[in-house]
Amino acid sequence: MEWYHILIIIYAVVMNIAAAVVTVKDKECAKKKRWRISEKNLLILAALSGCITMYITMKMIHHKTKHNLFMVGIPIIFICEVLAGLGIYAFMTMPSA
Repeated sequence: MEWYHILIIIYAVVMNIAAAVVTVKDKECAKKKRWRISEKNLLILAALSGCITMYITMKMIHHKTKHNLFMVGIPIIFICEVLAGLGIYAFMTMPSA
C-alpha cells in the first residue's frame, strides 16, 4: 500500500469521527436550547468526507431527519464523492501513451 493511500484512509476516518461527534453535539445543544452548529457547517463537514457517518448518526439519534436538505442532500454529496473518486481512480490508472 502506498503512503498516500494510508493518508487518505486516516483522513476519512478522522472526518467521519468528527462528523459523528459534531452531529451528536448539535443534538445535545438542541435539547438544551443552547448555541447550535450551523447547517452550513454541518453540510461542509459532510462534504469533507464525513457524509456517511453523519447520515447514519442523524438517523440513529433522530436529528434533522425532517430536513430534506440533510436527508436528500447528504446522500447526494455521497454520490458525488463516489463519482469523483471513481473518476480520479480511472484517470490515475489510465495507461500512458
